[in-house]
Amino acid sequence: MGKLTKNQKLALSKIEAGKVYTLKEASALVKEITLTKFDASVDVDVRLGVDPRKANQMVRGVVSLPHGTGKEVRVLALCTPDKEAEAKAAGADYVGLDEYINKIKGGWTDVDVIITMPSVMGKIGALGRVLGPRGLMPNPKSGTVTNEIGNAIKEIKQGKIDFKVDKTGIVHTSIGKVSFAPEKIFDNAKEFISTLIKLRPSAAKGTYVKSIYLSSTMSPGIKVDPKSVDEN
Repeated sequence: MGKLTKNQKLALSKIEAGKVYTLKEASALVKEITLTKFDASVDVDVRLGVDPRKANQMVRGVVSLPHGTGKEVRVLALCTPDKEAEAKAAGADYVGLDEYINKIKGGWTDVDVIITMPSVMGKIGALGRVLGPRGLMPNPKSGTVTNEIGNAIKEIKQGKIDFKVDKTGIVHTSIGKVSFAPEKIFDNAKEFISTLIKLRPSAAKGTYVKSIYLSSTMSPGIKVDPKSVDEN
């Protein structure tokens, strides 16, 4: 490990060694230990007691954050012409079908979320090799394959996020920005973790939430007591 910078030392000095913080405490502390010049993202990492290699222990879901993510989400709507006006009115950044399918085949993936319709999934299936590794493949389970194109776009723009456990049993996601008030960071983190707890697979045995850490871009992690998630 290389030498710590002055800012890294300062950030670490604000975290009490060995202490496990409540979610409310961590939501305030993450602002204090973030010393970047830009508006850093606030991230939550939750280690779960599941084996993601087993289909009956896969954890995946969606959650609408009360205060949004603070990030401008670029949405591509791949839809039929009769749905284009609805998609544009809902705030989609890019709207179309064949021309964007060809762009993606050529390697273009300059978007954050793709919304599409069941009737055109046949065309989009061929894009799996490009979209899959980038987490951009539309999926009915995450609400990104739907005939309610307008509603889906509005929800994404307002702070709906998709998440799933990785192969090591960790769920990682951004739940806001450091510029948010501590109360908003707390509300968003609580909503995300509570949703995760509700998704506990029946096949998961023993301790489900093994650890929770709150951090920001380039900051140290703050260990959070899972029992504190239920506090108001």
